[in-house]
Amino acid sequence: MAADLDAPTPNAMPAWPWPRWIAHRGAGKLAPENTLAAFELGWRHGWRAFECDVKLSADGVPFLLHDATLQRTTNGHGVAGEQAWDALARLDAGGWHSPAFAGEPLLRLDRLVAWALPRGALLNLEIKPTPGTEAATGAAVAQAVDALWRDHGAGTPGGPPWPLLTSFQPAALQAAQATCPHLPRGLLLDTLWPGCWAVARSLGCVAVVLNHRLWTRTLLQQQRAAGYRTLAYTVNHARRAEQLLRWGLDAVISDRIDALGPGASAAG
Repeated sequence: MAADLDAPTPNAMPAWPWPRWIAHRGAGKLAPENTLAAFELGWRHGWRAFECDVKLSADGVPFLLHDATLQRTTNGHGVAGEQAWDALARLDAGGWHSPAFAGEPLLRLDRLVAWALPRGALLNLEIKPTPGTEAATGAAVAQAVDALWRDHGAGTPGGPPWPLLTSFQPAALQAAQATCPHLPRGLLLDTLWPGCWAVARSLGCVAVVLNHRLWTRTLLQQQRAAGYRTLAYTVNHARRAEQLLRWGLDAVISDRIDALGPGASAAG
């Protein structure tokens, strides 16, 4: 770890369009995660930046789902990435949460983009590959993102900012980097494994996104000095969020859309 900190640093701090508060999976736990209903609820609570999970169907359609399997958040079964989109589109992705959301479908990435970009919502897309498809998923998601955002004017003066692509899987980020190097990337870390900072540099990451428990004031200062934007997940307590932001954290990812950040302002 110490050797990594002494290695050459990335470029100067990149331009950063993101607010300090990012809604986890659309609306945290208040709506079925990664569904359009969740993003709409988060928006109504005043949130303008959203994190979500993107993987591929068996026939290559990028869609939103956190788990490798369908059982927890749909009425389907089995590995999601082994099923074609036509089958996935018929599943109920809302009834598991509460009767009010019964019938809510899984969400394609292109439909989310059509919802988000016209209203100015920012997206942090976690590349969530089906195990064994890391490189293929990273490349396909990057290609889809590039095409979808360009359709809305990204990359031109006055166009929307690119999304932030993140992943726990370096192979997925490496494939995204090779496919569309202009898309901003961030390495997700649940532990500080040996060589992680060197990997973030080799991937050209503009951000590092850590489990909030890993951040200390010193570590945060070190990574900001190295040129990274710093984010933390999943911060659900006001005191911890305030501490991290006071230390200089760039953005908090939270489930508590009704009580923290924009949600607290709206409630007040």
